Amino acid sequence: MTPLFAADPAAAFGQFVLIGLVSGLLYALIALGYTMVYGIVELINFAHGDLFMLGCFLSLEVCLLVGARTQSEAGTPAGLAAVALMLVAAPLFCAALNVAVDRAVYKPLRTAPKLAPLVSAIGVSFVFMGVGLFWKGATDVTFPDLLGPRVTDPAAAPPEPANLLDGTGLRFTFKDLMVVLVTLPTMAALTLFVRYTTLGKAMRATAQNPTAAQLMGINVDRVIAATFALGGALAGVGSVVYSLYFNTVNYQMGFQNGVYAFTAAVLGGIGNIPGAVLGGIMIGLVKTLGGAYIGSEWSEALIFAILVVVLIFRPNGLLGARTREKV
Repeated sequence: MTPLFAADPAAAFGQFVLIGLVSGLLYALIALGYTMVYGIVELINFAHGDLFMLGCFLSLEVCLLVGARTQSEAGTPAGLAAVALMLVAAPLFCAALNVAVDRAVYKPLRTAPKLAPLVSAIGVSFVFMGVGLFWKGATDVTFPDLLGPRVTDPAAAPPEPANLLDGTGLRFTFKDLMVVLVTLPTMAALTLFVRYTTLGKAMRATAQNPTAAQLMGINVDRVIAATFALGGALAGVGSVVYSLYFNTVNYQMGFQNGVYAFTAAVLGGIGNIPGAVLGGIMIGLVKTLGGAYIGSEWSEALIFAILVVVLIFRPNGLLGARTREKV
């Protein structure tokens, strides 16, 4: 039934807005990695979405290694240890892999025409997807629900998660809160890092003019490697949050989420950190509200129609023209 004919249309609309905001923040978390790399080396790293997928798979391996295999481990020492280890292992793994790809594939093409690294990034994306297919197979894999209520009787139905907005007609769980508490501080920390730290200033100098930055004594290759490491770490953090939120992973998830995240970065102004978050939130809202009120089959068409309209009037994205620096 369409939400327009729900018992409380206002509450239904508010619920879809909440769902859109949370899903948009998830896209934004992935989009931050896109925007960091593009902001420094102007490379659209199409492999970023599949790097995020591999981070999800590594997080699952960490869960299995620690022994947190089912929802019965939620809130237990094994479950908490698994979450903590995932938040360390996945960012380190994705950062190391991203830097390795930069050194092996993108660095030799630094002075080549822009089409060469772009096509190479597409190739790396397919390689990562093949690795994911080999790693976990072609079917969906269940991820342990370590943030839900603990299941004490495996034969019984899982209990409903606690509603933080109980009594308001809306539903907002600890998982939703986790997405907000991870994404917004990450954006703020990343903005402060780029703006005020020595490495952040070196990143901005490299983004403005790599040759001039090198003449000023900045090790441009090291700065670019640090950028790829940071972008990979963001993909790792996003993979942990996504896996704990949706509890299902598969080898194709990187493509779809990567497309949404890249679109979010472009919509907000690629190379602009707050723009990536704004773009992610807009896409999440359009996708959720469009699916609810128009039809899920029109959601993607609606997203890209809005993207085209925005780019016609603001070619640099919503916030791209308002900032002097790319990152």
